[in-house]
Amino acid sequence: MRKSEAIITAENFEKIMWRTASSPVNYPDALAEMAAHQARMQAGTGQELIWLLEHPRLYTSGTSARAQDLFNPDALPVYAAGRGGQWTYHGPGQRIAYLMLDLSRPHGDTPPRDLRRFVADLEKWIIATLGTFGIVADVRPGRIGVWTTDPLTGEEAKIAAIGLRVSRWLTTHGVSINLAPRLEDFSGIVPCGIRDYGVTSIQRFKPDVTMAALDSAMKASWHDIFRQAPQNVP
Repeated sequence: MRKSEAIITAENFEKIMWRTASSPVNYPDALAEMAAHQARMQAGTGQELIWLLEHPRLYTSGTSARAQDLFNPDALPVYAAGRGGQWTYHGPGQRIAYLMLDLSRPHGDTPPRDLRRFVADLEKWIIATLGTFGIVADVRPGRIGVWTTDPLTGEEAKIAAIGLRVSRWLTTHGVSINLAPRLEDFSGIVPCGIRDYGVTSIQRFKPDVTMAALDSAMKASWHDIFRQAPQNVP
């Protein structure tokens, strides 16, 4: 990736780099790469980047995670994430988008240094992405993430999560959207500290949606919400 780095200039500010991992990325490697890219951005030699990937099966703890909310019957690896929030699960079939962005700059109509507005616009991005596949989703007062009605149970369920870390207005970590993960793995934690609701996936609505189709929808919706054109890099 370092060969593709570029200094942010007025000419390329409206473009944003998108990188897609071809195989699952180990969690410690992802943390190290995010930290390295954030350092490049602080030095003025790294452009804003959205990194699309999957992880092997694992659990991560945010800064508000409670030990009693981890059950982990299959003894999956557990990592401290360094982001906000509580417990979350990652695994194959879940699309993760790590956002390495400079919030001191505007992003579409999102003004600089407005973290609350930025998170709200991330929610809009996810909702618009899901809408591409005819899935109606929204946010719920007092709950983190994006929610919908599970087509199999008829109950409210979480389909996407948001967890960011911000340092000097530079972001790391990001969002996860459940395409077709092992939903039973979520039973090893209390996801995001919310006990009364389950999780669902795009597969339950549209079994034929591929990861490539989801990636395309995420890029198109990002442009619609933030008006930044994708620039793909290896």
